[in-house]
Amino acid sequence: MKRFLAQYSCLFSLLPAFQIVMAQPINRKQLVERHTIINTKFDSLSSLSVGNGRFAFTADATGLQSFPDFYAKGVPLGTESEWGWHSFVNRNNYSFNETLKNFKLNGRDVSYSVQLKEPDRNKNAVNWFRQNPHRLQLGNIGFEIIKKDGALAGVGDIQDVYQALDMWTGEIHSKFTIEGIPVDVITYCHQQQDAIAVSVSSPLIREGRLQIRLRFPYPTGDWRDIGNNWNNENNHHSSVIFTKKNEAVLQHNLDTTTYYAALQWSGSAVLKEKAKHYFILLPAGAGQFEFTCRFTENKNVDLIPSFAQTRSNSQSNWMKFWQKGGAVDFSGSTDKRAFELERRVVLSQYLTRIQCAGDYPPQETGLTYNSWYGKPHLEMHWWHAIHFALWGRTELLEKSLTWYAKVYDQAKMIAKRQGYDGVRWQKMTDNKGEESPSSVGAFLVWQQPHFIYYAELCYRAHKDEKTLQRYKDLVFATADFMASYTWYDSVKQEYILGKGVIPAQERFKAEETFNPTYELVYWHWALTIAQQWRDRLHLSRDKKWEEVLAKLSALPRQNERYLFTESATDSYTNPEYKTDHPSVLGAFGMMPGTLMLDTLVMKNTFDWIWNNWSWKDTWGWDFPMTAMTATRLGLPGKAIDALLMPVRTNTYLNNGHNYQDERLTIYLPGNGGLLSAIAMMCAGYDGNTTINPGIPKDGEWKVRWEGLRKMF
Repeated sequence: MKRFLAQYSCLFSLLPAFQIVMAQPINRKQLVERHTIINTKFDSLSSLSVGNGRFAFTADATGLQSFPDFYAKGVPLGTESEWGWHSFVNRNNYSFNETLKNFKLNGRDVSYSVQLKEPDRNKNAVNWFRQNPHRLQLGNIGFEIIKKDGALAGVGDIQDVYQALDMWTGEIHSKFTIEGIPVDVITYCHQQQDAIAVSVSSPLIREGRLQIRLRFPYPTGDWRDIGNNWNNENNHHSSVIFTKKNEAVLQHNLDTTTYYAALQWSGSAVLKEKAKHYFILLPAGAGQFEFTCRFTENKNVDLIPSFAQTRSNSQSNWMKFWQKGGAVDFSGSTDKRAFELERRVVLSQYLTRIQCAGDYPPQETGLTYNSWYGKPHLEMHWWHAIHFALWGRTELLEKSLTWYAKVYDQAKMIAKRQGYDGVRWQKMTDNKGEESPSSVGAFLVWQQPHFIYYAELCYRAHKDEKTLQRYKDLVFATADFMASYTWYDSVKQEYILGKGVIPAQERFKAEETFNPTYELVYWHWALTIAQQWRDRLHLSRDKKWEEVLAKLSALPRQNERYLFTESATDSYTNPEYKTDHPSVLGAFGMMPGTLMLDTLVMKNTFDWIWNNWSWKDTWGWDFPMTAMTATRLGLPGKAIDALLMPVRTNTYLNNGHNYQDERLTIYLPGNGGLLSAIAMMCAGYDGNTTINPGIPKDGEWKVRWEGLRKMF
């Protein structure tokens, strides 16, 4: 026995140090809480959100939405749900067919819904269908605090701010003073209901100088709607439709859209209508007040949760979230950037959980404010969602996959209209799967293989017949379109991707573009996986898919570098092509290695892009994509450098949001991309034999991780 222990001890001592470290469980509570977000002043870019994946509420430094105009140019104080949509009345009877234009592609006419400049009616129809439907800002809930002189307190009157978001429990705790009088506020979101619950403690309550305001804004119909439009008051209707002791229900009507806000409170309070769409809840009596506001489509609002119930619900659900799935700990690293990277990772898990984990693909600004009229973009769904599977939370990915079955008919109609088989997945869309006109989006195709990628992630998580049966029809219909979309060049005797395609690098004209490198690799990989699904189901291999796989164009190259598209022979000389997404890297970053790709050529491509790209003209997910490619190429130092590149669009604010510019002050594909890249850099990818392949081995980085899964 002693001899065995001695041999075991000797063997164990030879294991690399990182393997011993990885055997030690991570203190997850400590990991999360060392990145608790703190605000000590009003900062328009540091508003904080609570949510549940289907609903989110964003608060200012008071813990509510007291000063929405102050945050208008920062991270707005939104209240949005995945079900809250609205359309203005189509008074001119615009038809979607008025947005269509035929393009002569590969010898035939193909119709696309694009942004038309003339004639006026068609242009106006396009604008209407881009604008409608749009996601709603459901309501603004804030404090109105009356100063001693009778005036309402403004931002400048709020002093001694100390606010903390505890992500372990989902609690925002806000403290401040008004004229030296303290106010203490705790805010939670219920994890199964679209409700916030708030506890307020202050002597101001006894004095009748602290009120709760609920206002219903009107949608702007703009590309960006932040929920503070108090105009158009005659275009909608708000009323109290039910009251009893400690409860009330308010109804909000906009054209054909109706929804409800149900209030429940403790103690004595009076609900008053101050003006149109403007209600005040005035607490009385003791110095503490609790209330809940729940938004719902359903008029029959039963059992509104109390503050205590919501607090308990939030605490237990968030603890379960953090204890399940992946965790990454960079403590012990001596590289000064390690703490910042860990902060981004923790905060990105929180933000994607509250903003992107619903039953529908999310918009790029989540449930905070509208961008692109609140509509999701399906090519971005990959960046929003695949990390859930890589972090051992596949069920959160699968929630939104049910939507694809719901919009199958719409996707099939698009393919049929254009003369293709199967389903063509939408680009810019809505909950019902309708198309939105776009001169760029209509020609993008890289969203098409995504569903096969998602389904394969689900199968990897649970390799069973149930998973195959659940997704097979959508996988096969997706592949049917992909095969029929390619055009056979009888002279070259190969299948061409395009013309009529805009690649992920949106810098090329659709009518002229064919064979983008990244999309070619994705096409080949996804059709290969679709054939594997047929094998698993003991079905014969699809002959059309097999033919396309055998004859798909080779990756275009020039001077031992991959061209961005075969049609862009000036890929490396045209300065315009050094901007936007360097998506050619996705061919060996987002995508695994395939027989199509030469890693030496990709290394040359990577080196050129690293040294020559206009990084200031990129987007938040470009940095994780670059890190993925660096990892696969065996360049872990470059992978870290990419994730922490000091570029504006790679900025992560105090609240964890990925900042792009004044339009897109938050950009959740950046957060999701970061999490996917970190999972690959730690857990690796298929065929990888290096431990922590994306982490430098220079002695300055120490990483412990658990619960992560390999990338393809």
